Amino acid sequence: MKFIDFNLESSLQEGLDSMGFETPTPIQEQAIPIILTNKDLIAVAQTGTGKTAAFLLPILHKLASSQVDETNTLIIVPTRELALQIDQAIQGLAYFTGASSLAIYGGGDGHVFENEKRALTQGANIIIATPGRLMSHLNMGYVKFDKVQHLILDEADKMLDMGFVDDILKIVTYLPKQRQSLMFSATMPAAIKKFAQQLLHDPAEIAIAISKPAAGVTQLAYSVYDGQKNELIKSILKEKTYSSILIFSSTKEKVRILNRELNQAGLRSKAIHSGLEQEEREEVLRNFKNKNTQILVATDILSRGIDIEDINLVINYDLPNDAEDYIHRIGRTARAATKGEAITFINEKDAFKFHKIEQLMEREVEKKPLPVHLGEGPVYNPKTKPPRPPFKKKFVKRT
Repeated sequence: MKFIDFNLESSLQEGLDSMGFETPTPIQEQAIPIILTNKDLIAVAQTGTGKTAAFLLPILHKLASSQVDETNTLIIVPTRELALQIDQAIQGLAYFTGASSLAIYGGGDGHVFENEKRALTQGANIIIATPGRLMSHLNMGYVKFDKVQHLILDEADKMLDMGFVDDILKIVTYLPKQRQSLMFSATMPAAIKKFAQQLLHDPAEIAIAISKPAAGVTQLAYSVYDGQKNELIKSILKEKTYSSILIFSSTKEKVRILNRELNQAGLRSKAIHSGLEQEEREEVLRNFKNKNTQILVATDILSRGIDIEDINLVINYDLPNDAEDYIHRIGRTARAATKGEAITFINEKDAFKFHKIEQLMEREVEKKPLPVHLGEGPVYNPKTKPPRPPFKKKFVKRT
């Protein structure tokens, strides 16, 4: 199947042609016809499958067909990075259509807030917003959502994890009851199904490649003590040249320390985490995209919702808490049928957790021995669960 087979508006098809897009991905092939019929949809698709274009293209087709002036579509996302990514995708796909969009995600000064207010009152065609920032505007009483025809929730499972359910349910009360609602999620736990029942009406369902990393990712793992991790990274980067490297760590402090050590070793590294101002984060990402920065050390703020091409290597400095997040992390490489590597560090407490990840992927990841100069690492024993924290007995004062 080709994109031209969808019979999209000529101005939208012109944009696809200019970007060299010819063949839809499986999620696009299945979702676009459903969305074009105005039916509600819940779709399960991992990162890197093309789901953003899957919901943007039919929406832009409808906008190009009707040429509306007011806000027609509201897209709710969990993070600033994802809001910016979707806004940038709209600018590319809608270049010849005249559709307008604005990302509303917080941060910035009063001038940014006023620009957001103007778009919300005067009507950008598509609003992409994080729940908290959008609620700040809604609470001030000037938001006009009475003409919204499409509600899209992207990374719905992530929004549930981040505690945005109440905000989203409140936001929905500002929208017309007669609308098309679309929910995209990387996983389908019971909580998502319950959430979908509250927001969607008789939805169609699609599930694409759940919990499977891209075929082009070569996965390796090392059993390593925490104190050996920084030297192991330096050793890996000496053995082979990578142009673009993304390293995930579990805390802001670890990110800062590792980034400092990499810089001291003469490597072009930058850190990104929630402690940075939005302008700082955007500058760091811009330099990484432009290849001015070779290594980006990040917390899980970047595991979803970032679209950077040609990342050669992803390193899991720490294992994520959730097995699905591992898939999202390594999904930052080998995008669009390219090749990439993913290397994971497993300390003595994480072997059982990593074994669960392997079960989820239905494959065993090769474990490599540490370089000789680092000494021995911990014995990899995936059958031993980490010890429970000590039980603390609560004493109740009797009266």
